[in-house]
Amino acid sequence: MRPVKPGVVTVTLNAAIDQTLECPGFTAGAVNRVVAETRTPGGKGINVAAFLAGGPRPVTAAGFLGTDNVSLFEALFHERGIQDRCIRLPGSSRVNIKVVDRTSGAVTDLNLPGLRVPEEALDALITTLDVLTEDHGCFVLSGSVPAGVPSNIYATLTQRLHAKGVVVALDASGEPLRHGVAARPDFVKPNVHELGELVERPLKTPGDVARAARELHAGGIGLVVVSLGAEGALFVSHEGAWRTLPPPVEVASTVGAGDALVAGVLAARLDGHDLETCARRGTAFAAGKLARVGPVPPTPERVAELVCAVRMHPLGTG
Repeated sequence: MRPVKPGVVTVTLNAAIDQTLECPGFTAGAVNRVVAETRTPGGKGINVAAFLAGGPRPVTAAGFLGTDNVSLFEALFHERGIQDRCIRLPGSSRVNIKVVDRTSGAVTDLNLPGLRVPEEALDALITTLDVLTEDHGCFVLSGSVPAGVPSNIYATLTQRLHAKGVVVALDASGEPLRHGVAARPDFVKPNVHELGELVERPLKTPGDVARAARELHAGGIGLVVVSLGAEGALFVSHEGAWRTLPPPVEVASTVGAGDALVAGVLAARLDGHDLETCARRGTAFAAGKLARVGPVPPTPERVAELVCAVRMHPLGTG
């Protein structure tokens, strides 16, 4: 998975602003006092772009943004040197609110509706992606699908991008993931719940997860990574299979940890590293991100420290 063209494009169809409210003792139906608030630009592809920016490859963000709250995204692109090829639409990008009660550890999610994408805007995005294949060799398709976009969009884009000779990574859920997997992207990263829905059976043990991941790989997907939350991740390719366990780390926010895993694995893979190294580096990168709020990557020094602490377990062929 080493494309000739250097650039990486992340595609975010349903970008979001992540608003985190710290509210000790939060109680539904009562008056609550917020002690701290942060707002960061997000959406899975936006996060991946932010994590990859500053590396050896130029990074471009594509997708849709609402004009009413676009300034946070534009500031991120400017700060990180990300090329902005997102299409602006009237209205606001969705806002995802997390109410965090650190006294109990509870997190309450309130996800607002996002943009409706008209057909002509989707056509314009596809044209933009076609142009970007001229100097970008890897495309990351990430996240949920907004209103107005068909659930098979990732399959359509994967087939179209493969015809242009580029590498495609997919991180989605539900029907968009099911359709997308059928088009055989080069790299997929479901979490264990999403994988269970995809194979239509419960995955109760690590062995169940490994068998399901191997099924995806046998179906024509070169690299399958299954995120297991605090329990690490599982990696399957033609080189074999690994289970990783991250070291204990301080957690400021879990938002974007899966996107950090995608970015870490992808960066290592594009550099030509073997599966074991990709697994170790991706897990370390995701663990390092947990100490930061928003799409802020861990420092190279912190990643190097965590790489040495990741526990690696080879998986058999069963």
